[in-house]
Order: sequence, then C-alpha cells, then structure tokens
Amino acid sequence: MSGARVSRGWLAQALLIALVAAAVLALGHHALSVLRAQGVRSGFDFLGQPAGFDISEGWLAFDSRQPFWRAFLAGLLNTVRAAAPAALLAMLLGTLLGIGRIAPHRLLSGLCTVYVEALRNVPLLVQLLMLYFALTQLLPDSDTPLRLAPGWWLSKGGLALPWPVDGSGGWHLQWPERGAFGITGGAALSPEYLTMTLGLALYSAAFVAEIVRAGIGSVARGQTEAARALGLRSTQQLRWVVLPQALRVIVPALTNQLASLTKNSSLAVAVGYPELVSVANTSINGTGRAFECIAIVMAVYLLLSLLIAGLMNRYNARVALRGWA
Repeated sequence: MSGARVSRGWLAQALLIALVAAAVLALGHHALSVLRAQGVRSGFDFLGQPAGFDISEGWLAFDSRQPFWRAFLAGLLNTVRAAAPAALLAMLLGTLLGIGRIAPHRLLSGLCTVYVEALRNVPLLVQLLMLYFALTQLLPDSDTPLRLAPGWWLSKGGLALPWPVDGSGGWHLQWPERGAFGITGGAALSPEYLTMTLGLALYSAAFVAEIVRAGIGSVARGQTEAARALGLRSTQQLRWVVLPQALRVIVPALTNQLASLTKNSSLAVAVGYPELVSVANTSINGTGRAFECIAIVMAVYLLLSLLIAGLMNRYNARVALRGWA
C-alpha cells in the first residue's frame, strides 16, 4: 500500500507540473498572438541574430558579432559569478555574526547587533550605490593603487590579484605588477563586480546571522550543559553539539535566503554590472522584444531558485536524518 501511495503521489505531481506548463505555454502563445495582431514583432527568432553590443567582463567572452542567445548565457554566468561567492561569504560572515550576537561579551554582542540591525533595515539598492561610490570615488587612482598584500592591489579600477595561467611549463601563478600607468598581469576584478559581490554578501550576512542565532537558540539548554559536563570547551560545544543540531532549523530558512540573494543580483543593473537583467534590458532596447526578454529572465531565475531549493532540500534531509539518529 505504501508503494502504491508513493506512486500515486508522484503521478499527481507530474500531472500538476504538466498542467502548469501547459497553462504557461497557452498564456505565452496568446500573448504573442495579441502582439502580432497589433503589428508588434514577436517571437524568439531574434536569439539567433547578432546582438550588436559587447559584454565587458565575465567568464564567457562575448562581442557584438555573436548572437543574442550567447549574450543571455554570458549574463547568466555573470549572475552566478557574483552570486556564488557572495553566498559563501554571506554564510561565513553570517555564522560568525550569529554566534557573536549570543556571545557573553557585551561589546562583541553589541557590535554584531548594530551590524545586523543597520544592514537589515537599509534597502539593498541604497547600500549598493553607496558601496559603488566608495569604490569608484574614494579609492586611489589606478596609477597609485593601494597595496593590500603581496600581489594584491586595490584602486578605482578594481582589485588586481594573483591568478593561475597556463604557460609552457604548466600552470603557474601570474602576479600583478605595478607599472607607470597602472597594474599589469594577474586577474582584475572590476568595481562593478566587487560592488555586487560584497554588497550581496554584506547585506545577506545580516539575515543569515539571525537565522543562525535562531537555530542555536532552538537547541535545548540541557545539550550544552551535558557537553560542559563532559569537559568540552565552549568552541567544542558549539562545533560538536550545538551547531549540528541547530542545522535542522538553520537549513530551511537559509534556503530561502540563498534564493533571495540570487534574485537580488538583478539589482546589478543599477551599478552597470553586465548580469542577466542588464543583458535583457540592452536586448530590449535593440530589438523591442520586451515580452520575450522578460520571459527569459523570469524562466532563468525560476530555474535557479528551484536548483537552489533542490540542493538545499537534499542537504536538509541528510542533516535531519543525522539529527534524529
């Protein structure tokens, strides 16, 4: 009976997905028909045409002679390029802030609280604009960069850092060098990219901190007392007893926050970083295919959110099984 119920459940879900997909396709077909009836050019045939604009940076090289579909792919990769490291930084910083908020040291707890409350209550767009202003106006010029560490240079032109390159003898690190007119060699991260990555990370870390704090608070006090009775230090209690149990509460809420971080990357258009929405806006201006471009953006963000949810749900299942074992 159990197997039959599972089969019926999968069948019902498959039918629901098919109905939703059919409804979306029908609405899209109707919208395109209305546009054609009004004399508006419509359809996705433009994706194979030359884009007519360049994309200045990213994992995928792109120039104006290449088709629109490759421009959207480059924009998608640029979205991932900013959102993925931002998510890692947000989780690391947010975990530290969440632990700091419940620390017995009042100064540390107070500073973490000020950070969390300040960044949570200021719109992300405002933070991005302020950060972009700081990176492009307050830093030294490219010919007089700030040396952060050996091979690391920061200026209005962005961040230069060592990067592996393929040479005749195999892979090796290429170190940026300061010249008369700026930095040469290594990898260069633009101010726009730094703004998005750091801005998303700092903003999302404030929300992750509250998630971590709530997760730690959900662990029974007796667990900590038992760990202390066994002679574990505070850091060992946190690492081996508290956090593993807190993950059951942290992971579901963290899933939503990671999805929000990815969707918030669409604000990159405000600072000129060429991610998916920026590419779509440029494509709309060049082709007039607003409905099609917006539909592509919606579909991509939906798929990214579903991918994040799927991966985090699998991890959550593993954490839950461990927790109840």
